[in-house]
Amino acid sequence: MRTIRDIKLFENIPILVRTTLNVPVEQGKVVNEYRLRRALPTIRYLTERGAKVVLISHIGEKGTETLAPVAHALGRLIHGVSFFPETIGVRVRSAIRGLSPGNILVLENLRRNRGERMNDRAFARELAALADVFVEDSFDTCHRAHASIIGVPEILPSYAGLLLEEEVRELSRALTPTHTALAVIGGAKFSTKEPVLTTLLEKYDHVFVGGALANNFLKASGQEVGKSLVSITDSARIKKLLANPKLVLPIDSVVRNGRILDHGPNTIALLTNLARKAKTILWNGPLGNYENGFIDATNAFARAVASSDARSVVGGGDTIASIENLGLLPRFSFVSTGGGAMLEFLTRGTLPGIEALNA
Repeated sequence: MRTIRDIKLFENIPILVRTTLNVPVEQGKVVNEYRLRRALPTIRYLTERGAKVVLISHIGEKGTETLAPVAHALGRLIHGVSFFPETIGVRVRSAIRGLSPGNILVLENLRRNRGERMNDRAFARELAALADVFVEDSFDTCHRAHASIIGVPEILPSYAGLLLEEEVRELSRALTPTHTALAVIGGAKFSTKEPVLTTLLEKYDHVFVGGALANNFLKASGQEVGKSLVSITDSARIKKLLANPKLVLPIDSVVRNGRILDHGPNTIALLTNLARKAKTILWNGPLGNYENGFIDATNAFARAVASSDARSVVGGGDTIASIENLGLLPRFSFVSTGGGAMLEFLTRGTLPGIEALNA
């Protein structure tokens, strides 16, 4: 995989960077700058060498959100940032021509153009027309077959940014863990987790299934789950995983109004003990109904991992939120910017956006 270290010319060259600007915004202000800080090394590498850096990204799911407040927040972290309220077209190209070497232009939300999600060839050509070089640095979206991810690399000379390079290196290392190895997978939908669970059961000594995802396994094993969230009706595939002795399930629960909403103290003790003995810990997804305040198991496990001597690799929005809120981020070995992208990479060892760079 070619990286930005392989680019030969930078001075006054317009370089299009697909970066990670999809951050939480409330009342017009960015409330968490974590992903922006992770994007800075690649941006600085390019600006310090005199490139005209053009940043493209999406924000939100609907395509109606604006990147204007994100550009403002980025401008507090690095000098020379301006925002242009369009994504493609003559006016954008003119703004890029007028950009001084070493400065940064943030373009509007990619998803305002329906051609982005459709991987429309014409939209990809419009994006490619903005620059001479393309850099992919948005690992969290590399599992999407969108125009800015797989379309543009077909047109421009393309390179991986420093964040993408780090993600690939660290997650590849997680696929060959030092034993004893513990994997913890939370969240909700079984369909999105089944492939990674199958992979991890081959490579890790213990694979704990947590969060609402565990409800499916508890029900398939004959336990009563009441009104708890269950995402699968056919238990045959789950029973195949249940037969694996490496699989670990919660042993007690916090129940409210007939619904399992978090893991209980005995499960927390079990996880803490497994973390204490592990040399590698991989974690993706909350262990309870985190968004609605059931955070005890998630926070307890975060503390256990931070206190362990294991090499720890974590990802997923709520997982990172817990770690950040507890002030534990520096005590984890590697924190991925991807949630779904992390799980898919662990399953396949690659992603569409990475393959596009290598084509």
